[in-house]
Amino acid sequence: MKEKYRFSTLAIHAGEEEHSPFGAVTPPIYQTSTFAFKNTAEVLEFQRGDASKYLYTRYGNPTQKRVEEKMAALEGGEKALVVSSGMAAVSTLVLSLVSSGEEIISTQPVYGGTYHLFKEVFPKLGIGVRFIDPEKIEQAEELMNDNTRLFFCETPTNPNLKIVDLRKLVKMAEGKQIPVAVDNTFATPYNQNPITLGADLVIHSGTKYLGGHSDLVAGVIVGPKDIINKAKETMKVLGGCIDPFGAFLLLRGLKTLAVRVERQNQNALRVAEFLSEHDRVSRVFYPGLSVHPQHDLARGQMKGFGGMVCFEVQGGLENATKVIDSFKVFINATSLGGVESLASLPVLTSHFGFDQKELEKLDVTPGMVRLSCGIEDEQDLKEDLKQALERID
Repeated sequence: MKEKYRFSTLAIHAGEEEHSPFGAVTPPIYQTSTFAFKNTAEVLEFQRGDASKYLYTRYGNPTQKRVEEKMAALEGGEKALVVSSGMAAVSTLVLSLVSSGEEIISTQPVYGGTYHLFKEVFPKLGIGVRFIDPEKIEQAEELMNDNTRLFFCETPTNPNLKIVDLRKLVKMAEGKQIPVAVDNTFATPYNQNPITLGADLVIHSGTKYLGGHSDLVAGVIVGPKDIINKAKETMKVLGGCIDPFGAFLLLRGLKTLAVRVERQNQNALRVAEFLSEHDRVSRVFYPGLSVHPQHDLARGQMKGFGGMVCFEVQGGLENATKVIDSFKVFINATSLGGVESLASLPVLTSHFGFDQKELEKLDVTPGMVRLSCGIEDEQDLKEDLKQALERID
């Protein structure tokens, strides 16, 4: 079904070609930890690789399988693996490909949890991580060596929405036969398909846009069958499996991904345009604006520009706090991608604990406010921003 239908149809029907028992339109939740066999011969069939049989939910579950087939179709990958969180996706993938004494090259900024994993945890395991500027990825050519096993990047980046030139990164990696993994959480498969641009692997925090309702925690890896099979074995040992009900919520959320993201794209653009004309706003970060320095690059590799907007208010953290505490529609919460609009202060959330030198390098300032635009009426969002910004002296 991957090639036959377009995105919105795949989001609803991919992975669900097999009808459920009793003709249920909504697939059942296989809320079980273990599975029964009719006899020992069936156990042996499972152990020999019969994909139609299940042993234990940590090893696989029919509800999980439906999500995996749908995500593989939406991202254009051979196979997918759904896990317990976005961080489980990152750690599972890396530990499947990189061993002690080997290295990763990653763009920076990345999600705060990923950064701490790369900077603090992996070095203790003997895995080195070298960081490059997302706008200067040619730096990777100088850092690549015989121990490099993975290129990792996010695009757009968090929080100031820089764009990584995926085609250029892929071209550099191809010569060294190093896989490229892209965290596609901010963009979603609706707006961007890294695999079609040459990337090998895609990672998502399913908690965000894929689930879409701020009610689950999940992660997804999509890529070549051989790598996903390795990742599944790693996941089974580390234990980062998703529970059946979480998989069901993710499956449900994916069915409305296209309509939600289309509206979020629209709302974010209108919000960014409004903010760019406000006299109390110093800078606006949104790749859909023609004044964004990487607007043309974003247009060349994205079908939509996403629901995330970041802006910097005059007066630093004090005024940013006044703004965020004055919102009536935007909710002060640190996640993103849900139907409700959220707002957060990066220096107190995703980048809390970063020293001043790190913040300056990443161009993250105390006056920044990050918005995740939901699906509310765009006029209500703009009016909420207007009244909040008026609180600044």
